[in-house]
Amino acid sequence: MNASPAHGHFHDELSELKAKLLTMSGEAQDALGRALEALLKRDPGLAERVIAGDRAIDALELEIEETVIDLLATQQPMARDLRLLVAATKIANDLERVGDHAVNIAQSAERLLSARLIAPEPELLEMARQARAMLSGALDAFVRGDAKLGREICRRDDSVDALHHSVFRILLTHMMEDPHIIGAAMDLFLVSRNLERVADLATNIAEDVVFVVEGKTIKHHAEERGD
Repeated sequence: MNASPAHGHFHDELSELKAKLLTMSGEAQDALGRALEALLKRDPGLAERVIAGDRAIDALELEIEETVIDLLATQQPMARDLRLLVAATKIANDLERVGDHAVNIAQSAERLLSARLIAPEPELLEMARQARAMLSGALDAFVRGDAKLGREICRRDDSVDALHHSVFRILLTHMMEDPHIIGAAMDLFLVSRNLERVADLATNIAEDVVFVVEGKTIKHHAEERGD
């Protein structure tokens, strides 16, 4: 049986919504990458681009929210389509927050330009690698509707948290040894904190993938408790 014209239109709208989410995810991932590059290369131009580009990410979030509200009101979707629309709003909000964390990192990079040079710790660089990989993986899981990959991304969050604690201990030791670098060390700690939050947001997105595909809530270890 052929789909009705209205049903076909709805699925065109869903495809367009997914495309907007992918555009937004690309912008958020690019912003994060540029912010980290600005930090490592001490490049004020890159940092400024990240800060200026945040408005575009904010605008995409509003577009996605408006599309979802319109589809909920006019199409009255059921089951997986309804879960997809609910998740799309949450994912857009998480991506907007990734953009905010990229801005925070770019602002730290700007402040570090005038600070006494201290090199980012290897643990911080590994954190950046893992957080970016988690974000990319969560979005890949969303595109593919891959709940197994979503669960795997969730399990990686503990590793980023452990690195964040290591960075804090290392920077605290440096500050105690040389009070002159307290300002710079605090900014590197802020970078670490923002990366830890990006990993949390990637986990949120991965949890939403499982929700869309299976209708299961795995937030706050609900699955392990049997909720």
